[in-house]
Amino acid sequence: MAIFSCAPMMDWTDRHCRSLHRTLSRRAVLYTEMLTTGAVLHGDRARLLAFDPAEHPVALQLGGSEPADLAAAARIGEACGYDEINLNVGCPSDRVQSGRFGACLMREPELVADCMAAMGAAVSVPVTVKCRIGVDDQDPEESLFRLVDLCAAAGVRHFVVHARKALLQGLSPKENRDVPPLNYPLVYRLKAERPELTITINGGVASLDEAQAHLAHVDGVMLGRAAYHTPAILGQADARLFGDSEVVTAIEAVERYRPYIARELAAGTHLAAMTRHMLGLFHGAPGARTWRRILTVESVKPDAGLEVVDAALAAVSGLQDQRLARRLEAGEAA
Repeated sequence: MAIFSCAPMMDWTDRHCRSLHRTLSRRAVLYTEMLTTGAVLHGDRARLLAFDPAEHPVALQLGGSEPADLAAAARIGEACGYDEINLNVGCPSDRVQSGRFGACLMREPELVADCMAAMGAAVSVPVTVKCRIGVDDQDPEESLFRLVDLCAAAGVRHFVVHARKALLQGLSPKENRDVPPLNYPLVYRLKAERPELTITINGGVASLDEAQAHLAHVDGVMLGRAAYHTPAILGQADARLFGDSEVVTAIEAVERYRPYIARELAAGTHLAAMTRHMLGLFHGAPGARTWRRILTVESVKPDAGLEVVDAALAAVSGLQDQRLARRLEAGEAA
């Protein structure tokens, strides 16, 4: 069966974002932001690792390069109830490089394999790798296959491959998501030549049409920015990719998310922490600008509550009703 997932994205895929995405898709595998082993082992676990039970299936992504620390963090993640533990071998930021994890680990595939062996021995849930095809002057055909083969020998069966190199010198993390060219055929070849492995493709996938095209060659597709900036496409994913009958509209997603917002408000969470993930829900639809404006301006106020979401939804629904009425009138006139 096809795998569909939403990428781990720093500062974006927190528990509030994931809860919103779950209202739109039952099938998508959700990923946390990357958490370093230091944060998991020594930080505020109750805050960092918290997630709503409705988020399942949900994976914890770790950043690190010390096998013992990764094994300990993986055990904590499993004890918290995560369904998968994923190692980040793809983030290109300077901070990550200085900590000897992320994309720079593409240069140390033996170490990555040691890390994965330690994690796999520590937990019973799947341990997976999210990587690039290479970094800097590496030959991607050599670097990707070597990393995958060594990790597969260590017991890893599922790889998420961002189909770009990471250029660690001279490009910002943002530029590294766009500037290095995509090489989808190499990831397709990886699947063809390693059919026993589960391969998910990531990088530049902007629509469900593109996702469906990729699934002719690989086992899974991971959406990143498209899922975040235009989350309404997730509402069609279960029907398009899995044959489910249900399509969830943006308005229905807001209604489903509303009880979560109410619970979090009662627990002291600020409204803006949740509504910031909702801004793109009506992207391209009538009233999208009004929706964004109301949420952006009103949610940051100290006493902001559900009435802000209700007002924004009423405004966008009203504008959509007006647009529909005009279209019907034009049709009748014709």
